[in-house]
Amino acid sequence: MGSWLREIGKIMSIKHFSNIVDWVRGFFTVLSIVGVLSSCSRAPDLVGVDNSKIPAVSVTEATRQKIFITTTRQATEVVGAFYSGQRAPELGLASVVVSIPPNHVSGELERSKRMPPDPRTEFAVIEPTVYQTEDAFIRSLNGALAKLPPGDRDILFFVHGYNNTISDSILRLAQFVEDTDFKGVPVLFSWASAAQPVKYVYDLNSALAARPQFLKAADLIVKTKANGADIFAHSMGSMLLMEAIVLAEQVGNFNTTGRLKSVMMASPDIDIDVFRSQLSLIDEDRTDLFVLTSEDDSALGFSRRISGGVSRVGASDSAELAELGVTVIDLSNIDDSKSGSHSKFAGSPEVVQLIGQGLNSSNRFGSKSNHPFETMISGLPIIVVSN
Repeated sequence: MGSWLREIGKIMSIKHFSNIVDWVRGFFTVLSIVGVLSSCSRAPDLVGVDNSKIPAVSVTEATRQKIFITTTRQATEVVGAFYSGQRAPELGLASVVVSIPPNHVSGELERSKRMPPDPRTEFAVIEPTVYQTEDAFIRSLNGALAKLPPGDRDILFFVHGYNNTISDSILRLAQFVEDTDFKGVPVLFSWASAAQPVKYVYDLNSALAARPQFLKAADLIVKTKANGADIFAHSMGSMLLMEAIVLAEQVGNFNTTGRLKSVMMASPDIDIDVFRSQLSLIDEDRTDLFVLTSEDDSALGFSRRISGGVSRVGASDSAELAELGVTVIDLSNIDDSKSGSHSKFAGSPEVVQLIGQGLNSSNRFGSKSNHPFETMISGLPIIVVSN
């Protein structure tokens, strides 16, 4: 490649041709990375796929998590898919039950590589239910809340990231809830990710297009009998979350009930300059906004490269982020994640336990009177930076 580029440079007499050579080489490097990612076969979709020989309900040692779903994906008849990567004009409402095998190890996602799953050793997603009306969805969600002790009737509103199928996000949320031992009810917001590494721009636009429906889903949660809610967004889902908060803030409709307890973003795939702009439009106290970062995040390194070299929030300097008024939880020194550097929030047993303590604590992560971090992170290689 270098020889023919140099010849073109001689012909064109470009003064800074070496820079062009470096750029082109970098471009082809990115393409090669995408090619490798694309060539990796995905695990099969599992929604509603049970094992006829070993039904999930027959494994009495397994634990089960009921997950409610709000989505901007189109429904599909494809076996195991439930919802596709295509965008739907209306908000879809559903729920599933995830069976978690008795051999589950914290931080791991024992996902089947072939169908049907073996519920004795693998996650299974059963009982897919579609709600035809908002009232039916709210009634079912209230029913799940009513089964819990009064002090545990909270909601965890989870937003997945880039390159996710509906199965990916359901399984990840179930594993996260199991490992954090979250006491309340999980609700997933699944936007229309294409689940293809080469469709990064499609995913970004899908996330942005989902902003009005995200606010609609949040309004449904407000209408439930939950004591309160925590929002947790991962990767590109953080971009959707921040944009939705800005929209709500502009019309004076952000957390008007005071029931939003904390906002957490893990590995946010947001341009740092865009993040500054978003924060400038939010008048609320930012001390309840937590950002989990890691300087070794390989996925955000890729995102930075294809986005013009601008730093991503999830891989930015902790002190710089803290100056913006948010609380930064730096996971750079965590090296035991079973899900790679981009998903330490779920792949590291230490981190999921830390998050679980915060979610289940009576004074939560965002407590201003009794900040819990000092006792939580004792002995862990985690740095907390707040301004």
